[in-house]
Amino acid sequence: MNPGSQDLALLSIPDGLTSALLLTEYAIKILALGMVPENRQPGSSQAWLLAILFIPVIGVPLFLLFGNPYITGRRHVIQAQANELYAEALRGRPTVPVGVRVAPGVHSILEMNRRLTEIPCASGAFEELHSDYARSLSAMTAAVAAAQNRVHVEFYAQSWDDETDEFFIALVEAARRGVRVRVLADQFGSGKYKGYKTLRRRLRDTPVEFHLMLPINPFVGRFRRPDLRNHRKMLMVDGRHGFVGSQNLIDRHYGSSRNATKGREWVDLMMEVRGEIVQSMEAVFAVDWYSESGEVLETVTDLEEGVPVPAHAASGDPTAGDPMSAFQLIPSGPGYRTQPNLRMFTQLIAQAQDRLRIVSPYFVPDEALLHALTSAAYRGVVVELFVPEHADQFMVHHAQRSYYRALLEAGVIIHRFRSPAVLHTKLMLVDHYGGVVGSSNMDLRSFNLNFEVSMLVLGGEAVAELDAVVDGYVEESSTLELQEWMNRPWPGRYVDNVARLTSALQ
Repeated sequence: MNPGSQDLALLSIPDGLTSALLLTEYAIKILALGMVPENRQPGSSQAWLLAILFIPVIGVPLFLLFGNPYITGRRHVIQAQANELYAEALRGRPTVPVGVRVAPGVHSILEMNRRLTEIPCASGAFEELHSDYARSLSAMTAAVAAAQNRVHVEFYAQSWDDETDEFFIALVEAARRGVRVRVLADQFGSGKYKGYKTLRRRLRDTPVEFHLMLPINPFVGRFRRPDLRNHRKMLMVDGRHGFVGSQNLIDRHYGSSRNATKGREWVDLMMEVRGEIVQSMEAVFAVDWYSESGEVLETVTDLEEGVPVPAHAASGDPTAGDPMSAFQLIPSGPGYRTQPNLRMFTQLIAQAQDRLRIVSPYFVPDEALLHALTSAAYRGVVVELFVPEHADQFMVHHAQRSYYRALLEAGVIIHRFRSPAVLHTKLMLVDHYGGVVGSSNMDLRSFNLNFEVSMLVLGGEAVAELDAVVDGYVEESSTLELQEWMNRPWPGRYVDNVARLTSALQ
């Protein structure tokens, strides 16, 4: 509280009330010192304490509204129960599929992922990477059109518009011929786009089953921390055919005629797979579906029975150049208090011996991830980071810029993807054997507040194709030099540092 304004306020307040207010203020501050840091990262604790100690009138309400990064109550119980069910159903299944060999360091990461999420590594067949926006939608549309039993759709942002028209028509047609079509969309992620209202209106009188993820409706007892999001992007068809990645079900300009005029379009990546790994995707969907609809899907039975996969996808050494792939799905979010995605990223970085290639539209690392990246560069690993030249979110754009100096000084190569396009792909390549594709950014929000899903793929054609996609990004990017960055104007540095501080308010 400003001393001057505090003195003026005291002139008009009775002495007894003044004393009570002062005692309350100091009591709140003392309590905050002992309560805010509990199970919270130091940077986040310091940012919240600064807000509470210096501007308690604003800081305290904000902390009460946004300060709890975890899902509590019903959703937390559902996730815990689901983990127990999957642990029991998969107890006899090895962490790595029979016949698949991986290096000891990689095996320990797979074990860690399983311990954190209960999901083991799975066999499967890599089909294709879709880096062209229209072709990706066409491939998903074709998969829905071929569905025979069920289609599960879970995407953060969904809009029925000119670019997604054929996909949603295929969904409705599949439902009308008897396919069970279930759709999950994030309330905030979809509701802000004009095509969302069209989507709800057109689906209303169809057999498609639709539910919002993380809805807020205090009138029916559904309230939570309001900035939590389900950011996952997955399509599953008949439990055997799946797509996972960064692309939303919305036109490439995100419903903005201004973006279209400026040529501002989102650049994304989806991975298409078949086989057993799709059951892991179905398991994640089943938890989210039950959380929103109350319907129990027979996912545990499917996991126990397994799914036949091509013979070439069940043997070999994916880290030694064999033409096959093994997969592991890593869900993360407020329901998991152990940050599975962050732990996987840091361990993969620590495992790297030759090179790392990271693509993230929003790069706001915590201390552990920043140290892992810079340490890799210092020990001689070639580390490349790809970010948009201009991110689509102001605060994140400036927050990530505040880390560039430390990265450049360590020898990290920073590629900035050409504006006005928005590089929205999220991927990591480790040496020449492993890659991660999914919805998770390398930022504090994705580590703590968003429900995310990442696909770890080991070996085979998939890693080579991921590498080729990143090579294409190099051609569309400029490389940032340290001296150039150090000479940028002072006002920009100031905004970057303020944004960095606010980004820690998790």
